[in-house]
Amino acid sequence: MTRMTISADDTAMLVLPHLRVQNANAISSPLTHGFPGITAFMGMMWALQRKLAAAAIPLKLHKVGVICHHHEEQVTSGYVKTFNLTRNPVNSSGASASIVEEGRMHLDITLLFEVTQVAAQQTTLNEEAQFADWATQIGEIVSRMRIAGGTVLPTPSMPGRRTRPWMAVLPDTHEKLRQAFALWRRQWLPGYALVGRDDLLKDRHRALCEQHPDSTLLDAWLHAARFNYRPVHEKKESEGSNKKFHWADPNRPKGGGWTVPIPVGYAALSKPLPAGSVANARDTTTPFVFVESVYSFGQWISPHRLKHPYELWWRAESDLEAGLYRCRSGYEHGESVAESAEEDLPEFE
Repeated sequence: MTRMTISADDTAMLVLPHLRVQNANAISSPLTHGFPGITAFMGMMWALQRKLAAAAIPLKLHKVGVICHHHEEQVTSGYVKTFNLTRNPVNSSGASASIVEEGRMHLDITLLFEVTQVAAQQTTLNEEAQFADWATQIGEIVSRMRIAGGTVLPTPSMPGRRTRPWMAVLPDTHEKLRQAFALWRRQWLPGYALVGRDDLLKDRHRALCEQHPDSTLLDAWLHAARFNYRPVHEKKESEGSNKKFHWADPNRPKGGGWTVPIPVGYAALSKPLPAGSVANARDTTTPFVFVESVYSFGQWISPHRLKHPYELWWRAESDLEAGLYRCRSGYEHGESVAESAEEDLPEFE
């Protein structure tokens, strides 16, 4: 048996593969739908952290990543899609009572967490059995939780796929980490990881300002969230002076990737109010803040295109002075992916 040791300074990865979630919330914000927001998985991570503390499991969760293998949004088919809603009792006049529309979807996802051991409860781990025991306990805890409002169903065994939770210490050198991640990411195929692409919003805003100098980031986000088809000239030298046009979106070139508008957090609309001062608040011991959604862009990318687990992890970031509470992705697009990922890695001796 391979001997493994983790200390408070080491970083490990916890993988919950192929979680089947039934009736998860498909409406991620007032303006987006189709997949739960990354904030839902961040909240699930914090809820899981509290349950780990209650179960005396000395692990601390820092970041979360999500890979989607299958999704089935509960909508009617057709040119205009509508959510499949529940049938509620009629009102006093016999008419259908008004309801708040709820969107639901079924998911098959893999969740990945960055994990460290709690220093105050640090123990020497010399056997893989300790990792397997912790992963099994965490899997049982998650099976009783909600993920994005959905119910976690039992995952049957799948030939050729790893379906049980597992943990592994991240190698202590960049090269070993790349080699280990190259083996791990094969388990998550077919599937797509959700990563952040804030750079797309900046580029679209810069391009939009060239035509409309008074454009805002919201204008750029709305512009990038839709298809902007127009006649585009096909440049072929053999055609000479003959011009041929076709309908296309010049801002979405071939090979540009599967990009989507997503909510990434919340912005405060007021200063923090004292705990218990707001009526009907669920938590009377925590200061209360009225917020609105913060939007950016994300991209669904195949795990085999990633080089480090740090590229698919999201972390929470809070700026109390600015009133900004948002999720940050470790992914960087372009040729500097490897270099930028190494900047996020821990310092190795």
